Amino acid sequence: MFNEIGVTQVTIPLPFRLNHVNCFLAEGASGWTIIDAGLNNKVSRDTWRPFIEKHEIKDIILTHYHPDHFGYAGTLQQLTNAEVWMTEIDAEAGLTYWEQDSLGSVNKNYNTCGLPDNLSQLLTTDEQGFIPRVKPYPTVQHYLEEGMKFVFGKYEYEVICTPGHSDGLITLFNKENSILFSTDHILPRISPNISYWFVGNPNPLQSFMISLEKIKSLDVDFCVPSHGKPFRNANKRIEELLAHHHERLAETYDAIRQPATIYEVNQQLFQNLNIHETRFAVGETLAHLEYLFSNNQCKKFLQNGTWFYEVI
Repeated sequence: MFNEIGVTQVTIPLPFRLNHVNCFLAEGASGWTIIDAGLNNKVSRDTWRPFIEKHEIKDIILTHYHPDHFGYAGTLQQLTNAEVWMTEIDAEAGLTYWEQDSLGSVNKNYNTCGLPDNLSQLLTTDEQGFIPRVKPYPTVQHYLEEGMKFVFGKYEYEVICTPGHSDGLITLFNKENSILFSTDHILPRISPNISYWFVGNPNPLQSFMISLEKIKSLDVDFCVPSHGKPFRNANKRIEELLAHHHERLAETYDAIRQPATIYEVNQQLFQNLNIHETRFAVGETLAHLEYLFSNNQCKKFLQNGTWFYEVI
């Protein structure tokens, strides 16, 4: 399939349960273009080396700011002198999130979740562990915007903004052949993490659902995701993802029939997670709680420095 569209998939191993990220390489209008980069580590360096030795890389497109997509971009840019493209909102996030002021706020916010013992500090330390995996930062010369078009391989793709997994996440659509590089917006086997981190979009879950409906209207035949294998019939998968989150919202609602902390709700929704996964779980729990709050299905109040949620 990739030969047919003139694209090379470059799969980079990750040191997590989600054990890989799919990056992509193809000829662009003025040279070779890379989509996403992997973490800044030896595995990414070794994986990319033969490709950048063989091809003159002119552009690096970053679909969003999360470390497994953004982390190696700065080094890759230094090695290739390529120009970097990403949405303005995620460029700002990627260049500030791992700075000390931001991480200090993260720790303070975790302390309001009702986490036990030293868990907020452990979660913050896990965040800090990504600093060497995202630096040096890239210099972002161009901002991606809705409707932009560019050649990638044999076809032209349109930028479609699909916030939810991150505030500035993009997907790439070729209408002629009904191909979508679905990035982290639509994955074949798992639900993309939809987290609220006390900053940015106050209701990322609602944005994610709206973005899913936006893609559903395109009736995409063939999806190329950033994790997992390409798959057909995007709308079937979209229906599954929407159903999953409506089920989660019902479980979240049930968990706050009596006042409950974010962590207490998290414990009902998720089990058997390591620290790295717990960070995502807390963020996703909060996203579901904030969806209910934004839609006037619950109230929240601060008591002794801890947030409590309760159905109205």
